Amino acid sequence: MSLQLLRGRELKPPLRPVPQPDLRPSPPPQEAKQIPSIGRAPRKAALRFPVNPDTRTFYRRFYPGTSVTEWNDWHWQFQHRIRSLDELARIFRLSDDEREAVVQHTGPLPVGITPYYASLMSRDDPAEPLRRTHIMTRAEGIRMPGESDDPLGEDHDTAAPGIVHRYPDRVLFLTTGTCATYCRYCTRARAVGNPGGEYQFSPKQWEKAFAYLEAHNEVRDVLLSGGDPLSLSDERLDFLLGRLRAMKHIEFIRIGSKVPMVLPQRITKALVRVLKKYHPLFMSLHITHPREFTDESREGLARLADAGIPLGSQTVLMRGINDDIAVIKPLMHLLLKNRVKPYYLYQVDPIRGSSHFRTNVHKGLEIIEGLRGYTTGYATPIFAVDAPGGGGKIQIAPDCIVGRDGDNLLLRNFEGDVYPYPDAGGTLGTGK
Repeated sequence: MSLQLLRGRELKPPLRPVPQPDLRPSPPPQEAKQIPSIGRAPRKAALRFPVNPDTRTFYRRFYPGTSVTEWNDWHWQFQHRIRSLDELARIFRLSDDEREAVVQHTGPLPVGITPYYASLMSRDDPAEPLRRTHIMTRAEGIRMPGESDDPLGEDHDTAAPGIVHRYPDRVLFLTTGTCATYCRYCTRARAVGNPGGEYQFSPKQWEKAFAYLEAHNEVRDVLLSGGDPLSLSDERLDFLLGRLRAMKHIEFIRIGSKVPMVLPQRITKALVRVLKKYHPLFMSLHITHPREFTDESREGLARLADAGIPLGSQTVLMRGINDDIAVIKPLMHLLLKNRVKPYYLYQVDPIRGSSHFRTNVHKGLEIIEGLRGYTTGYATPIFAVDAPGGGGKIQIAPDCIVGRDGDNLLLRNFEGDVYPYPDAGGTLGTGK
């Protein structure tokens, strides 16, 4: 059946109760064994994904004997993530800095890179942007003033297992501790990729979260995050979304994910069918660099957009990776061309060991000023700092108010010229 025919179907919640699969927790020991819903035997791809030429060359070299069907199966990609020093060294010419950092690393936020995403990285240059964000260096071991393991104070605002209730009408629902890839600047470095650790995400925890949400009618908006919710199986996502949609006071649901860029093969026909049942459903996508746009990621984004899911981007501003208008502007344009609205440009959160990624805040303002007026407003995201200690997102914008001239408010435009605007009785620009 074509996607065109699927577009018109299942736009409403199911009339009958959503069947509940067996969601008993599986035994913990290794993360690979916690994938139950993730690590099934590869099946024939429902819809053939494209394979860009560079990636095809990559997998023929490093994964010989792998068929296109296997490569395009997201279960295969997930099971073959690059997880160890030996696997990294087989593919990348590691610097001494990278090698030593991997050897010394313990605890959460391990190395984890899908073969597909590795195919987009330089094998020889440690400074290449995508490689820098996913292969650790010794700089992660340097803790600078103001950095912490929980910089946003999420633990303080945890109202129930997995539920962070900071804003009046919306909550963050942490559904899993697993990601397809592990970004080295992750805000939840303390909580992801560490089975058996302090933070547990399981269907048993979900039930406690559901109980909290059912008891709090003021919650109208739920953001699913983790980890990455799209690392869950279709069955578990269907169950989770069905339970949330059954709560009448929850008006819409958001999913935060990087999967469409690092594991686009996950955006299957079956997944799209599941997601379409639960409109209004939004997705906030973690997209950081133009190199992430390939034939594969474009296909995944198109399938989500064709399913009627509004897509927004959350881009993290990082030193030496995308802190240049020559990188950010093309990225914003690529987002729009692929039906993704640039939403947030984030300052790197002060997570422990992240100083080598952080720019100063003024750099973010420079980027916004380089977009405003020089491209469409649709391509200009909100620049925000997530305030340490649980203060929430604070929007920061260039100050365009110059002052007043009598009843006129003086405003500066994108070219630096000043224009009067009639504002009788106004107080802006007076310092009051």
